[in-house]
Amino acid sequence: MRAPQSWYTEVLRSGDPQWSATTEEIDAGFVRVGFEIEDIETFPEITGPLVIGRVETIEELTEFKKPIRFCTVAVGEAEPRGIVCGARNFAEGDLIVAALPGVVLPGPFEIAARKTYGRVSDGMICSVSELGIGTDHSGILVLAPGTAEPGADAREVLGLDDAAIDVNVTPDRGYAFSVRGLGRELAGSFGVPFVDPGLRSADLADLADDGSVPAWPVAIDENSGATRYTARVITGVDPTAISPWWMQKRLMVAGIRPISAIVDITNYVMIELGQPLHAFDADRITGAVTVRSAQPGEKLTTLDDTVRVLDPEDVLITDETGPIALAGVMGGASTEVGPETTTVLLESATFDPVRVFRTAKRHKLTSEASKRFERIVDPEITAVASDRAARLIVEIAGGRIASPLSETHVQTPIRSTIAIAADEPDRVAGVSYPPGTTLTRLTEVGCVVTGTDELDVFPPSWRPDLRQRADLVEEVLRLEGLEDIPAVVPRAPGGTGLTPVQRRRRSVGRTLALDGYVEVLPYPFMPAGVFDLWDLPADDERRRTVKVLNPLESDRPELNTTLLPGLLEMAARNIARGQRDLSLFTIGQVVIAGDHVAAVEALDVTRRPTDEEIAALDASLPHQPLHVGVVLTGLRDPAGPWGPGRAADHLDAFEAARTIGRAAGVTIELTADDHRPWHPGRCARLMVDGRTVGYAGELHPAVLERAHLPKRTCAVEIDIDALPLDQRLPAPSVSVFPAVLQDVNVVVGGEVPAADVQKALRDGAGDLLEDIALFDVFTGEQVGAGNKSLTFSLRFRAPDRTLTEDEANEAKLAAVDTAAARVGARLR
Repeated sequence: MRAPQSWYTEVLRSGDPQWSATTEEIDAGFVRVGFEIEDIETFPEITGPLVIGRVETIEELTEFKKPIRFCTVAVGEAEPRGIVCGARNFAEGDLIVAALPGVVLPGPFEIAARKTYGRVSDGMICSVSELGIGTDHSGILVLAPGTAEPGADAREVLGLDDAAIDVNVTPDRGYAFSVRGLGRELAGSFGVPFVDPGLRSADLADLADDGSVPAWPVAIDENSGATRYTARVITGVDPTAISPWWMQKRLMVAGIRPISAIVDITNYVMIELGQPLHAFDADRITGAVTVRSAQPGEKLTTLDDTVRVLDPEDVLITDETGPIALAGVMGGASTEVGPETTTVLLESATFDPVRVFRTAKRHKLTSEASKRFERIVDPEITAVASDRAARLIVEIAGGRIASPLSETHVQTPIRSTIAIAADEPDRVAGVSYPPGTTLTRLTEVGCVVTGTDELDVFPPSWRPDLRQRADLVEEVLRLEGLEDIPAVVPRAPGGTGLTPVQRRRRSVGRTLALDGYVEVLPYPFMPAGVFDLWDLPADDERRRTVKVLNPLESDRPELNTTLLPGLLEMAARNIARGQRDLSLFTIGQVVIAGDHVAAVEALDVTRRPTDEEIAALDASLPHQPLHVGVVLTGLRDPAGPWGPGRAADHLDAFEAARTIGRAAGVTIELTADDHRPWHPGRCARLMVDGRTVGYAGELHPAVLERAHLPKRTCAVEIDIDALPLDQRLPAPSVSVFPAVLQDVNVVVGGEVPAADVQKALRDGAGDLLEDIALFDVFTGEQVGAGNKSLTFSLRFRAPDRTLTEDEANEAKLAAVDTAAARVGARLR
């Protein structure tokens, strides 16, 4: 919303004639009440003799390729000045602005007497763009008759000691798209009494005829969404009338080009009061004016000479011949006010903001009117704006108000009052405001307030955004100054630190990072069809997804039930960008829809929910366990002078699973399994205390091919929440007695998992076994075809004595016997 500083000054001086403020103070005043200033542009300084002139004679110079005029201009001196000008929009007797030799215009551009087109041009006739107060350079600036006498200082007449202030208006504050609205805010900021220019003006009887012309018939179709429509006839208008300079200047600063007195007045009242208006040529209208929805196939030629095919959702202004305007957006060319117009039908109405917005977008026809209608126009100012515009038309363009105001409206719901405690803003902000602050501030914004301690507040018609107590509190705090609310950092209460669950999560992440893995944050939504690419069975639990009603991306409407799709996508993206050796991990929740998931009704937000309602909400949520996922591809040990490096394989995935288990304080057991998307021959089921907690191993070749990943890519996924959490903190038991180290080499079938052999040895060795580790695997003729040799390191220790070699050997042999019985192992 752009307007000159002088306009705001005029509005505030209606309440305090002595009020004044600098541009910087007005800037700070707007910011103080929550409005951001986009730009402040002061009018450029012009030095030298810039005067008002009157064109005495015009001589057309026809001997040149383009039309040129030689004008004599009276500038208050004994003799008029001769000035050469190419503009065609002025005539003899018009008042113009003349820059005499010695003037320095914005640019800088110095004016001097010079010979051109065979004549001496003793100055320049100026346009608004050359004066730096507008962008229109299509013609020179013509002032209304009687504006000033020739020779008067044009800087004073034009009010060039001014500035354009551009305020950023948020969409919820449509009332601020007017000088009326912003002036009210500025008055509240400076503590100045506000005189509302939107109050009903004096009776128009002195400007009206005897009433012999009946009220123009108007109607609203109930399906149009319009709520109010008014019209009045003004006859005897002078179509050649020129708007006064003060009006032209304000329109140009607002970014609107002056056109004619009638059009300028409708635009001026729109900027002043926020109510868009439209003027029709009444002689071109046939019969009653009706607001209705467009019919399929209807067409309308708008003021920009574009034929528009209308949509049934468009709202039209029509007469008996058909559409004459696109309601709230733009008028029609058939009823345009032109040079021959002497009778005007003045429209002031309120339309449905949503339909205006959609119409403007559909036809790519955003206008100053549509910008205001789509942000909601004050419905109570419709007739006031019509009165204001009618008075200005009669005063500036002549004529008389020939008919009474025609008005029709649709009944709308009456807004209710809002109850609020007088001290609620104090309690919300933590500030003690003076008594009566809430009442005073809400009255300033236009509310009708009754009560003392408990207030009943009726919001004004121009503030549809005030719907609840929180809105009223915000208004009070905003006007009192948000910057005055102290920023108090809350003091954290003493606690016991992280919970065991939090410590476990951090331990897992820290351990993986120290082991060379890089944490990533994959997308929490799954790509469409990923489980089909994995060939998952139809009854697989991972297919029981939760769909989001309004997903960020239409092709990803489902929440993750597993971390692997996001991890694999991230790995593929890194590989495509040249990073081929990857060790990635992520920790995050997955969402699994269970049978208990059910929809619940929306809760009453005006009170705290009951325990039963909270329990119902909790019960409606899907299961959301915390998982950890790992992906390995490329080299696990880097290449270098020491060798070619080592590619990651399924054994690294198994070790990653064990690392996670150790970080979580549990021992993970591995058993062979077939579980998509893992390779059936290189997949391990991860178990703790007989319960499956995840899977690890090499991914299936078909899955890797479809995911555009290298062969032998490995992955791990573990349900952290499924791991037992031991919250006891026993002191560690450390034996002071020496250990006895033994190695054992056993031969088993090639299909027997090493983990099964290790478990059998551990179980058979008894309590004296402190640790067991596999450190060699051998296959060859020495152990027989289809067999393999496994060598384990065993560490024995007694907690209460020095262990002998015989005791250690006895425990080792017992371990071998158990392995022989379980997996057919024999000593090599």
